[in-house]
Amino acid sequence: MSGDALMLARVQFALTAGTHFLFVALTLGLATLVALMQTRATVWGGAGGSGEAVHARMTRFWGQLYVVNYAVGIVTGLVMEFQFGLNWAGMSRTVGGVFGAPLALETIVAFFVESTFLGLWIFGWERLNRWVHLALIWVVTVTAYLSAYFVLVANGWLQRPVGYEMRDGRARLTDVGALLGNPPAVLAFGHVLFGGLLTAGFFVAGVSAFHLRRRAGETEFFRRSMRVGLVTVVASIVPVVVLGGAQFADLQPTKLGGDDADAAVAAFTARFGPDDYRPPGLSEAGEALMMSMWALMAVLAVAALVKLPFGRWLERGRVFHVVMIAAIPLPYVAMLAGWVFREVGRQPWMVYGVLKTRDAVSDTGAVAAAVSFAVFTVLFAVLVGVNVWLLARFARRGPGGVGLGVPAGAAPPSPALSPTL
Repeated sequence: MSGDALMLARVQFALTAGTHFLFVALTLGLATLVALMQTRATVWGGAGGSGEAVHARMTRFWGQLYVVNYAVGIVTGLVMEFQFGLNWAGMSRTVGGVFGAPLALETIVAFFVESTFLGLWIFGWERLNRWVHLALIWVVTVTAYLSAYFVLVANGWLQRPVGYEMRDGRARLTDVGALLGNPPAVLAFGHVLFGGLLTAGFFVAGVSAFHLRRRAGETEFFRRSMRVGLVTVVASIVPVVVLGGAQFADLQPTKLGGDDADAAVAAFTARFGPDDYRPPGLSEAGEALMMSMWALMAVLAVAALVKLPFGRWLERGRVFHVVMIAAIPLPYVAMLAGWVFREVGRQPWMVYGVLKTRDAVSDTGAVAAAVSFAVFTVLFAVLVGVNVWLLARFARRGPGGVGLGVPAGAAPPSPALSPTL
């Protein structure tokens, strides 16, 4: 394949994979918060009271936003899978026996279960016992994390291939335990878990701040939601950086620099021939941007710690409301920057020390690569636009416009009533 076609294939996958991950992060975090909201509403629902009524309504409102993000995210994930066949046939031939195994588990074990139970949760309102309905959202949440874990197992193997051997030019899995316990996968999973919670925390706090600033009613609802979002931010801000920093101990030698990088470059040159084995400058830029975004979020987490003990402060801080609305994109930028650092820094390798990117790409021409790039880029841009529009539309309506769990033709539940879970 020509150099232009290779670059188009790389950029296409970077854009689509990075875009899909934005949906995944909010899905992981928001599913957890919705499950916790429904747990509180269900466990204490029998006691009655305005607090339990609010948490029941919070479950429906934030659950509806979760469903919207999940639905559009599924489309991006399915479309992205086509790229492996279109652009990366060499990778499938050489290492598909190992790389494909965790992806198959993700689809069969996690995704199908997650989507099935989510459908039961969506259509089970008022039809299922409240404890059964609560169990459904927890199954959805757990399988969402399981799905993310299997994907990171596959990606972790690209970063640090373990538990395999080469036979007749193809990788064969020999140690399932080594594959599943690979440090780049396990540490990345913890990092992504708290990154998703951080994303959901800023999202919930930002949407709540929008409504509190408008002072259009529902003050108690969004004050409690703001508290949930800020507590999530405070609880996630330190673990996310600790688990991210722990991964530096297991970075590829060429990313670390110094004598280790020089030795790795010499070994690669002797084995595979001359090439640019050091990570491009874009990788370092991604690392710097990621840490800058974390620093800004840490400052906001400290501000949240000051405001949280005083409930009324969450309602009145109009400047703080504007800041939290503006802060919604911060975790997204940090995640994309971290992804650039992790993935671009692996180049020129598709599988580090095993398979180069230029050998993993499909043998297609520049015209086919350009058409594929244009189609996928436009499609993903439309999907992102649709998701942002839908989230903004339903978030702006507030809990009074919630349709999740409301029978066809029925009016949304009154703020004064606690829906039966």
